[in-house]
Amino acid sequence: MKYDINSLNEEQLAPLKEIKGAVLVTAGAGSGKTRLLTHRVAYLIKECGVDPYRILAITFTNKAAGEMKERIISMVDGAEKVWISTFHSMCAKILRRDIDALYPFTKDFSIYSESDSDKVIKEVLAEFGVNDDKIKKAVVKHLSNWKNGSQSLEEYLNTHSDEYDMQKIGKCIVAYQNKLKKNNALDFDDLLCKTIELFKTFPQILDYYANRFEYVLVDEFQDTNLVQYNLVKLLASVHGNLFVVGDEDQCIYSWRGANFQNIFNLKKDFPDLKTYKLERNYRSTSEIIKIANNVIKNNTARLNKNMWTDKEGGEKPTLYNAYDERDEATYVARTIQNLVETKGYEYKDIAVLMRMNALSRNLEEAFLLYNIPHRIFGGFKFYERVEIKNMIGYLRLFTNPKDDVSFARIINFPKRGIGDGTLAKLQELDYSKSLLENALSEDIKNTALYKKFLPFLEGYNKALELPQKPLSKFVEGVLLAFKIREAYNIKDEEDLNRLMNVDQFVSSVKEFEALNPDASLGDFLESITLSSDTDDIGQGGAVTIATVHAVKGLEFKVVFVIGLEEGIFPISRALNNNYELEEERRLMYVALTRAEERLYLSHCSKRYMYRESQYQTPSRFCRELGLLSLESKGISENKAYNADRTYNGHSRSYGAPYACGGDYVKSGMGGGKQSFPFDHKSFVKKEEKKEEPRKDVSIYKVGQKVEHPRFGIGQIVAISDDGLVGDIIFEDFGKKSLMLELAPLNIIENE
Repeated sequence: MKYDINSLNEEQLAPLKEIKGAVLVTAGAGSGKTRLLTHRVAYLIKECGVDPYRILAITFTNKAAGEMKERIISMVDGAEKVWISTFHSMCAKILRRDIDALYPFTKDFSIYSESDSDKVIKEVLAEFGVNDDKIKKAVVKHLSNWKNGSQSLEEYLNTHSDEYDMQKIGKCIVAYQNKLKKNNALDFDDLLCKTIELFKTFPQILDYYANRFEYVLVDEFQDTNLVQYNLVKLLASVHGNLFVVGDEDQCIYSWRGANFQNIFNLKKDFPDLKTYKLERNYRSTSEIIKIANNVIKNNTARLNKNMWTDKEGGEKPTLYNAYDERDEATYVARTIQNLVETKGYEYKDIAVLMRMNALSRNLEEAFLLYNIPHRIFGGFKFYERVEIKNMIGYLRLFTNPKDDVSFARIINFPKRGIGDGTLAKLQELDYSKSLLENALSEDIKNTALYKKFLPFLEGYNKALELPQKPLSKFVEGVLLAFKIREAYNIKDEEDLNRLMNVDQFVSSVKEFEALNPDASLGDFLESITLSSDTDDIGQGGAVTIATVHAVKGLEFKVVFVIGLEEGIFPISRALNNNYELEEERRLMYVALTRAEERLYLSHCSKRYMYRESQYQTPSRFCRELGLLSLESKGISENKAYNADRTYNGHSRSYGAPYACGGDYVKSGMGGGKQSFPFDHKSFVKKEEKKEEPRKDVSIYKVGQKVEHPRFGIGQIVAISDDGLVGDIIFEDFGKKSLMLELAPLNIIENE
């Protein structure tokens, strides 16, 4: 992107040129806020002569930070000195420099992921003899609430003293924090909290940063929680030049502490705050903008603004009434197939969004059936896989020898016959030391433990002699020293997959090394701990399947939003809670405004939930959007309508019209009758409809050999209790879970 101030519209230019004091820009979806932010930084450097070193820009994702940095560097000389990062990365950088002041932490602290923290919590509960999942969930909840608030732990526990088992929960939280301290480790929330603690305990450290950053810019300000808001206030406390961009209509993270009220609170803390609106949308067509405005105007806790665009026309959004979830998935797959084959779209242009991950299974089955390449986000992250966590655990021991969680994770991989009892005996050697420090001490040599730990110690000492740069060679050295590759049986399919993942991990080290030649092992470990699988969304030639939360800030030419039913979207807990319902509506608004050109929405007449097939009521959002006619309201609420449809074999003949007064009504803008987007000869009237015979899945048995046109020959190894899903191991593709009713399987052998 080139620096071109004339490329900005009048709405964007006005806040850009406000270079003194606090500025709030309420920016609607697709209104060009990224362009405004990047040009703001370039304007400060190029036109106002501000030293890039004195500018801080904070975003919410690594991907956004990387893109912003690339754009600004391409626009103006010296921009590489601008500090651009996420809140967590910024705090990690500050703590790496100054955390020594908070004894006993050192600069080599580990950053624990959610799974690491969960392991510590489980250890604490076990030590207290607590085996109650309700208590565990309460500990996790209160830990997060306390760390994302403004109270001391003592104040927080007193405030919540009347809640269930709070005394026990408080003891667990104290023990958890003590374990982190002993392990020289911080969890994600600690990165923010410890930075606040550092600033408040040592004002001279705050002065250093507050004086340095003459200009502070914050993106997605509506997603800040109280701790992040306080960090921003502290960093802007000297110069007061704060520039924040946000949209309360897109605040969808209240469940993790985000508070859009921070937008309104700015006025109290910065009395001279100047406010500007960006209402012009550059992303979506007018048809998409129209229904997005229709739904969000039903919220009351928002600033008054109305998006508009000069991208007139475009395809009208489509609402599809599916018979059930399999019909819905088939509709999505066939529509995508049609868009790619006849409309010139690529798979990477398309996203299928849902309120919850649980809706993805049928989609994956349908996409496999139609050979549609896809990636599911929000599932199991690469760096959370067991084999990768083991590699990370080994490497952490070479940066932080106090990390007991990592030591306990890897000590019996490869198998060394070391269990919890042996680790307990190792700890008894000296409780003031970590497990690794005890294993390396002279004291162990005179005990029966020494023989068990000797293979590990030999590998550790061998790796310890290796130089840690280049990083990739050191990682390969660790693999050799501990004989990690030999622990996998390449003749076992799962082991082979794990070994391939280990190789991918080494590849990721090489990529990091190429981009960061001066980075240390600690820098690499920090980068992957703070990474997110959603950073890769939209990459490669595949359809994106994701939750709406995962695609915040992204855009696609074509978007499908599925599962628009009461209790799903909006989620059940919001049905009788107006605060939560407004958040669900904001989530819907975010989903709609990811679409640039085409938008498809769907809901099911019935869905398999809670171990049975249940009739569903269309989401209230369908009516608010203007896509579900009031005529069908009574029918849907009485659950008396059907998704009556038949397929006549035509590859593009599908769609489920509403049965209202004997006519099929395809509801579009305003709920009027409109033509179908596909061949309407494929639909017949209700009285003429003949139900297609369903495939008899009882013919499939465990042990049978079957043939699939894509996956080849395989054997059924398991069938679900309801008989609908079969686990099949194919010779060349491994295990696949397929819907037996849909999968084109031929039985080639009965056993």
